Amino acid sequence: MTNERRPKLTVPQLAAKKASGERLSMVAVADFMTATWAHRAGIDIVGVGDSMGMTMYGHENTMEMSVDQMIEHTRAVRRGAPDTFCITAMPYGSYATVDIAVVNALRIMKESGCDAVKLQGGRDKFDVLAACADAGVPIMGHVGLIPHQVHRMGGFKTQGRTARDALAIIDHAKAIEEAGAIGMEIEAVPAEVGKAVDEAVSIFTFSIGAGAAINCQLLNAYDLIGAFDTFKPKFAKRYGNINEVATAALEAYVADVRNGVFPDEDHMYAMDPAEADELAGLIKEDT
Repeated sequence: MTNERRPKLTVPQLAAKKASGERLSMVAVADFMTATWAHRAGIDIVGVGDSMGMTMYGHENTMEMSVDQMIEHTRAVRRGAPDTFCITAMPYGSYATVDIAVVNALRIMKESGCDAVKLQGGRDKFDVLAACADAGVPIMGHVGLIPHQVHRMGGFKTQGRTARDALAIIDHAKAIEEAGAIGMEIEAVPAEVGKAVDEAVSIFTFSIGAGAAINCQLLNAYDLIGAFDTFKPKFAKRYGNINEVATAALEAYVADVRNGVFPDEDHMYAMDPAEADELAGLIKEDT
């Protein structure tokens, strides 16, 4: 555990570390405190994803987040983890057309302090990815389960279960590289498909539920620490149970307040006795 400053990963290093097979850890975070914990733990990359629509705002899916919200949350994360490579997701609707996407991607880069921007899609978003790359944005794509297409997909379901579907995902990945992107997320596909996608491109890839072959692994921090328990994806491993710890602490606080145990002398401010006596006298005179 450390608060020391350390060199931040760079875009060229991402592909180099993929080529060397060096294992990298990545977590999705959305607030200053959790980002601080990630920094102290030595996490390599933080992602500010619109999954916070579910974990932080209680929405049913990710689609209600705005560009303004993504920027503000990224700024908070950047303050908590100033030396950690940061990828910010573009929310639903913010990359619907080339013109809209370039404006929003540039704005996110300028105002949030992130190091790269990610949008969801592959060959279907080739023109958007290429335009953002041409505008100088370190842009990433997203293949496999596409949360922004959750309604079309019929829910949050594993993708690439058939050979033909897997080939389509590989084609999306190749298009992302051809468009000039620097990397991509591979989400919720069989391990064999994740490996095939990773091997089909030379750019950086990271896995969330796409198997162990990919050198960078992503988990949502709120799943990982056990803070979000509305549901648990199959790929999410719980390393702690913050929800249980926090609930127990709050229950103890409620009991102490109701029983008159809190606050006690250790948690109250006290006047100088002479000042307290003078105050009592002044109150008495006033009445």
